[in-house]
Amino acid sequence: MTPETLARAGGRLKILPTLARRHAPLADTHVQRETLARVQVEDPLGGDFDRHLEQARLFPLRATGIEVFQLNLGRVCNQTCAHCHVDAGPDRVEDMSRATAEACMRVLASTDIPTVDITGGAPEMSGVFRYLVEESRRLGRRVMDRCNLTILLAKRYEDLPQFLAAHEVEVVCSLPHYRQFNTDRQRGEGVFESSIEALRRLNAAGYGRDRKLRLVLVTNPVGAFLPAPQAPLEAEWKREMKRLWDVDFDALYTITNMPISRYLEWLLESRNLAGYLQRLVTAFNPGAAQGVMCRNTLSVAWDGRLHDCDFNQMLDLSTGFGAPTSIHDFDLARLATRRIVTGRHCFGCTAGAGSSCGGSVVE
Repeated sequence: MTPETLARAGGRLKILPTLARRHAPLADTHVQRETLARVQVEDPLGGDFDRHLEQARLFPLRATGIEVFQLNLGRVCNQTCAHCHVDAGPDRVEDMSRATAEACMRVLASTDIPTVDITGGAPEMSGVFRYLVEESRRLGRRVMDRCNLTILLAKRYEDLPQFLAAHEVEVVCSLPHYRQFNTDRQRGEGVFESSIEALRRLNAAGYGRDRKLRLVLVTNPVGAFLPAPQAPLEAEWKREMKRLWDVDFDALYTITNMPISRYLEWLLESRNLAGYLQRLVTAFNPGAAQGVMCRNTLSVAWDGRLHDCDFNQMLDLSTGFGAPTSIHDFDLARLATRRIVTGRHCFGCTAGAGSSCGGSVVE
């Protein structure tokens, strides 16, 4: 499939080139990290994340176990969202190999890690997606699919709602807003209409209506601000999605935009970077820091490298401080208590109510 065909896989979607395709400076992860480090913020601790951890008596930050085995299958996607921290898109080629996928499943079988969280890109476009779902479920694990919704409308993937339902996969879908303008502004023209159709297909397959088929929506702000409180927002979304579109779902997660990759580019171009980082630093919450997802999650890249979280993965920050760095060197005891690699971007997960792949960290 050509990039243009992939970009239209879920309908009439606007094609935007990724940072990598444009050879943009921010395609270099070192440039991203240096850009964040240069920003001046008003903070008695100098805007240093580790110093904030020290004050909260959380330094060094360590894992408390591995409850979530998060597999990022690559950067191929049928969309190019403006906020994407992966810089995924139709022009990317990174995709997990069968050999790496099998290594992941061997590791899973050797542990009692309860949850497999499959993400991307559009993970469903990977050649190993269905294998990983089937094998993880055979091993008795809970499986989550982080779906962009529009992929479900592509002819090649039209059977996905039924496939996911047959394996009782929890579907976690990104939707910036329940109205068209805000969604299309962030994710591209035509995305909202396609997303609503995809949600209706999931509902028809039982998602959001059968207690065994959990459907979660994920929203992140369209702009340079923190998300609203999750609980009241969920109530509003459930009411409005039903009233406006006759769509049912089980839960809403709010996620803070991470100041990296394409969202970092937008912050720079809109002159919002300093203000946004100041907002994140000022809102540092020790309670959120204590519950950050990296403490119970291990992130595996498409090439088998290990990371503390998906954000560290996208900044090329592998597990450090002597912990194994490859799925082929997996050691549960060492990884379950590893020291977490941190940086200024970590303020994105610890601001306000906190942010994780499971939504807010604290009430």
